[in-house]
Amino acid sequence: MGKRKVLSEKELKELVLPAQGEVFGRVIKLLGNDYLTVKCSDGKSRLARIRGKLKRRIWIRENDVVLISPWDFKPNERGDVVWRYTLAQIEWLKANGHIPQDF
Repeated sequence: MGKRKVLSEKELKELVLPAQGEVFGRVIKLLGNDYLTVKCSDGKSRLARIRGKLKRRIWIRENDVVLISPWDFKPNERGDVVWRYTLAQIEWLKANGHIPQDF
């Protein structure tokens, strides 16, 4: 049995809302080796790591809106990317008040 392969982003229709302690963020810079700099909605800039589960499923580019789970060790400096939102999902989140309109 192999891993399930996602051939297009249209198959990723589910919408993940933030759980307790998770924040929205916008990708500022791709640093390489699965790390990126993210400006979070709580005003902090974090060094984020793309989880192994997401590495093979989706591509993350600059200015994408992602869901960040801060680490327990250094919550103000580091975090993991939990999910990347599509443009339609971002519009839905803005319309329903989950993220600010200017974010």
